Amino acid sequence: MRGVAVARLAGLLAQDVLTAQENADAPEGRVAAQRCRARRIREALEALGPFYIKVGQVLATRPDLVSGALVTELERLQGAVTVAPFAAFEPVLEEELGRDWRRLFREVDTGRPCGSASLAQVYPVVLHDGSHAVLKVQRPGAAGRMRADMAALGRAARMAGRAAPRLAEVLDLDAVLQGIFDYMRPELDFTAEAAHMEAGRRAAAGFRHLTVPAVRQAGRRVLIQSVAPGRALSAGAADDLCEEQRERVGAELLRYMYRGYFVEHFFHADPHPGNVFLHPETGATLIDWGMAGRVDRHTGTVGALAFTSIAQNDARGLAAAWLELGRSTPRTDLPGFRDDLTRVVPQLAMSRLDGMNLGSALSTILRCAARRGIRTSPMIGMLGKSMANVECTVRGMAPNLSAAEVFREALMDVMGELARRHLSQEQVARRGLELLAAGDSAVDEARAVLRGLACQEGAARMGSSPGHGIGGGGEGRGPLARYGGAAAGWALAAWAVHRVTRHGPRR
Repeated sequence: MRGVAVARLAGLLAQDVLTAQENADAPEGRVAAQRCRARRIREALEALGPFYIKVGQVLATRPDLVSGALVTELERLQGAVTVAPFAAFEPVLEEELGRDWRRLFREVDTGRPCGSASLAQVYPVVLHDGSHAVLKVQRPGAAGRMRADMAALGRAARMAGRAAPRLAEVLDLDAVLQGIFDYMRPELDFTAEAAHMEAGRRAAAGFRHLTVPAVRQAGRRVLIQSVAPGRALSAGAADDLCEEQRERVGAELLRYMYRGYFVEHFFHADPHPGNVFLHPETGATLIDWGMAGRVDRHTGTVGALAFTSIAQNDARGLAAAWLELGRSTPRTDLPGFRDDLTRVVPQLAMSRLDGMNLGSALSTILRCAARRGIRTSPMIGMLGKSMANVECTVRGMAPNLSAAEVFREALMDVMGELARRHLSQEQVARRGLELLAAGDSAVDEARAVLRGLACQEGAARMGSSPGHGIGGGGEGRGPLARYGGAAAGWALAAWAVHRVTRHGPRR
């Protein structure tokens, strides 16, 4: 019965993807049908349980794939979870920490968890040094159930693809699901979450009013971490700070996230109000690092360029940057995409700063790209959802603070850091090595050409025949003329590497 429900869900998702891609300007009747189907998809996800709810929450970050009606429905998903008794988690603690696991703590409050989610429950504890901490324990069997659900949904998606051949022309649904699963797999192993926390904590070291909990001990299914001071923003913590404090903390949180997107290339994927704790003395603490996003250096740099183009009302520059973030397909309509951005970008650039939502702007551009046949990296959707979440969070604590204005102020710092990294000793040495490698390839090609010429009849006249001499001109330039540029590049690379390794990069 469950398999039938999963197959039905996959079919509904396939229909939504097809109509979203093929009917951007659908008539009212078609829009009503989309809304009805979107509601059925949300209800099916909720009925199938926590894993499918998480899948829906990630799909909500992909407005380039699913319809706007479905995005709206998926954003309503809430992972309602039943609290399990502590006795159910004791076998997990024994397997991970040993039968005498209680020796690690002075006190464990097993009466009521301070947090409960689909994969784990969290309990307050006191360590032997007197410090307060939290104990996060994975639900028994949760990892196995999630893996089984991944396999079942993957099979259903492949069946839906075979049943709807047109779907393959628009989207590789199996690849999209694998991307979603990649986001979710780290949540199955708390050592991965601990690594995310440590990276986030290092990135927060330069911020006065922002921190990340410290990891005390981590195993695959058990995590012990320091307590986040204060209470969650979703619980009304904004009232604990004065307006000046809220704006200062909100601006730091935005700068921290922008630095993650564009400089560190690593960011918290779900900074919603429930994951931000506020305290009058310590500021903000960002918790729950199970889902984190990563982008490569090139994507981070081009992403910063794309947002700069929006701020500067440069639609053509944004179109060029966006193509760097994705790829064209046989359906790509680049002139149409540029026309779309010509209409959209001025509206974004001319908006009042306190009304401009960069996350929503990113979603709008994703939809334009999808409608014009441009495939964008799945990570851009995750980045957009993260950005929309943090802007919503900051708006909840400091409604008069402008996310776009903070971005513009942070942009110079971002650009300076990117420039510094590009001019670092490691990067200069790398560019030199790339030139060396290119020079070696050119030398090999030149040798192959010379060997071929030597085997030809009349090779002895190579130096005197027009078009074949060392200094010959025209289309048949000689090897030295053809590869002189590469040889010069080889020499330049050798000089650059020598200079860097002896003297270091110029400052």
